[in-house]
Amino acid sequence: MKIQHIFFDLDNTLWDHRKNAYLTIKTLFEKQEINLKYGIDFEEFHAVYHEINEKLWEDIRDGLIGKEYLRKHRFYDTFNRFGVDDEELSQFFEEHFLDKILNHNELVEGAAYILEYLKSKKYTLHIISNGFQEVTERKCILSGIAHYFQTITSADSVGVRKPKPEIFEYSLGLSKALKEESILIGDDWVADVVGARNFGIDVIFFDVYHENRQEENLKAVTHLLQLKEYL
Repeated sequence: MKIQHIFFDLDNTLWDHRKNAYLTIKTLFEKQEINLKYGIDFEEFHAVYHEINEKLWEDIRDGLIGKEYLRKHRFYDTFNRFGVDDEELSQFFEEHFLDKILNHNELVEGAAYILEYLKSKKYTLHIISNGFQEVTERKCILSGIAHYFQTITSADSVGVRKPKPEIFEYSLGLSKALKEESILIGDDWVADVVGARNFGIDVIFFDVYHENRQEENLKAVTHLLQLKEYL
């Protein structure tokens, strides 16, 4: 059966979370004069934050922790690595990070073009995100891409995250799409590729970080414009 429904992951597939987070944290870092007060280099701070945040998101994905644990620990644990044990400072970063990141709405290169292209080809487009419900729709709206999507599913809507099958089941039910006419595009190997395969829908791996996975019959792209080769 011909593909009719395309499901996109959001963060780092369409919405450039890494870039937007970097810009947001840099602004907070400078505003709080962290380098002056504690002698911490921003690039080193950001590298540690990124490592900690990625691991916490993996733990959320795997059901080991909840979002409140992540919100309490990602900045606190980062500052702790530099010998700064300050819960108030960490919570300042957390609260302002979630608010201010939506001031930056950079898209992944080629995202706007490929969405317009796919819409012109009469595909029906959707979002399945592991992000928090309260920010997922705002990211789409503020970055100017919300109108492309018939449905937007965030993990909080379902209570589980990719790669769990329930979130795919929920999203396909919402969109009234059949598995055989659906395909997912995402950058996370476990959440997106393994999750979609286990659920039984086709998938294109957006290998934005050049993991160079070698698998027979793997559909993969390193730039969003390459999706035209498959769709």
